Amino acid sequence: MDWLTEHKLPIGKWLGKGVDYLNQYASGFFDALSLVLETILNGTTKALLMIPAWLLIALVAGLAWWLHRSKGLVVFVVLSLLLIVNMGYWQETIETLVLVIYATFFCMLIGVPLGIAAAHRPWLYTILRPILDLMQTIPTFVYLIPTLILFGLGVVPGLISTIIFALAAPVRLTWLGVSNVPLTLIEAGKSFGCSPRQLLWRIELPHAMPTIMAGLTQCIMLSLSMVVIAALVGADGLGKPVVRALNTVNIEKGFEAGLAIVILAILLDRIFKQPSKPAVGV
Repeated sequence: MDWLTEHKLPIGKWLGKGVDYLNQYASGFFDALSLVLETILNGTTKALLMIPAWLLIALVAGLAWWLHRSKGLVVFVVLSLLLIVNMGYWQETIETLVLVIYATFFCMLIGVPLGIAAAHRPWLYTILRPILDLMQTIPTFVYLIPTLILFGLGVVPGLISTIIFALAAPVRLTWLGVSNVPLTLIEAGKSFGCSPRQLLWRIELPHAMPTIMAGLTQCIMLSLSMVVIAALVGADGLGKPVVRALNTVNIEKGFEAGLAIVILAILLDRIFKQPSKPAVGV
């Protein structure tokens, strides 16, 4: 065992040199990417904050009604958002919402095509599976360090870390949904002369849509779980008052900010959750 310890593999050094190499020779790319992402996030946040709170609440309630036709959900949305305004965390909630929306957007933009490709190519999923396991199980502070080095303090390293943490959910669930399409449907589509692209858009994706939407809601929840972690590297939002309350042992502030995070999580889950279709009797 001593011999094994003395001949340690320099895995950490290899990774550190890789990050240093990127920071030295690709710093211009990461600086430009950081500037673009920060401009988009800050611009969206400022645009939403320019809208009066009552009007934005009405728009969210309208979206909830349009998607679900549920009076109870609309009332819950209005009362919950009014409670956030009453607690004084409206701006932080908007900042967190913007971070979650963009993290979820990029996760779905990357994850859904990867899941579809992995479902059609088993060898690709064999390669992706250990990578996805690593992304989900490695402590978030570990990959927060290289993102902080490459992108600097601010909302961008928080966004990148959130994407890395939440990306596995849409990839796995898209793969699961497309892989579980019944062979009878595939054969029926082929018998009618469907091309592979037509099979994907007309049969596989519609059948897999409930599972893909489950990946969307999972991605939203995972992104929200990173709010406090992202605040440690300078990201604005509801994570900052939680961190400040932790540093000052302020139970009141910590509970209120945590309650705002919970309310936002429940709202996003209820709004974007695919409504269940009633069973049709024979």
